[in-house]
Amino acid sequence: MGVRVPPWAPKLLINFLFIMDLKDKIVVITGGTKGLGKAMAFCFLKNGSKVVVCSQEENRPENLEEEILWIKADVTKENEMKDLAEKVIRKFEKIDIWINNAGISMGHMPIEEIDSVFAHEVMEVNFFGTFFGSRSVMKHMKKQKFGTIINIISSRAFDPSPVSAVYSSSKWAVRGFTDLLRNILGKENISVIGIYPAGMRTNFYGKDEPTNYKNYMDPNDVAEKIIDNLKKETPEEELIIKE
Repeated sequence: MGVRVPPWAPKLLINFLFIMDLKDKIVVITGGTKGLGKAMAFCFLKNGSKVVVCSQEENRPENLEEEILWIKADVTKENEMKDLAEKVIRKFEKIDIWINNAGISMGHMPIEEIDSVFAHEVMEVNFFGTFFGSRSVMKHMKKQKFGTIINIISSRAFDPSPVSAVYSSSKWAVRGFTDLLRNILGKENISVIGIYPAGMRTNFYGKDEPTNYKNYMDPNDVAEKIIDNLKKETPEEELIIKE
């Protein structure tokens, strides 16, 4: 989705063209009302994109920019993900970028102390939320013959933690699914990108903030790096963000 620029083009022109590349793109972000999701929504908005976010809140969150379209949807319910994609298509007639961002954790604890009900919930949101979201948008992107699916995974997909076994496992599953999806959709002119950020200073951890939380990344900086990757002539298919 990058713009090919001749080698003699001045740097200012290159930057301008790359910024314009995201103008009027239709972007859907699950879990886009807080943390990294909200930061990405704002970044895309700054670049001229039309942004749609979904979350489970009963009413539109007050902290969202007016230009952002909010739709209530639960990523663990495939029918709601299908409805989300259909609503966006009816309004904008296309979806350029779909970001599976919604995710939860369960704090740090050894395997023996993990609540099995909550463990299922983590897998439902993190893996099946990504699975349902991807499957819901695939048919539309195949029909329009273009698109980009971005899965927000985690550095834990490469470096699992013994005190976050279920979360790490869910992200390993998403990593494998992302690789599979890329192989399937590449021939359809649909890009699939996996993003692997390390810890960020968000409300993701609740009361279980890690001891080095203050040294974690600002989600706005992570969002900018995700956008910068998209602006490249050839975006990285696997982007690890550690600092």
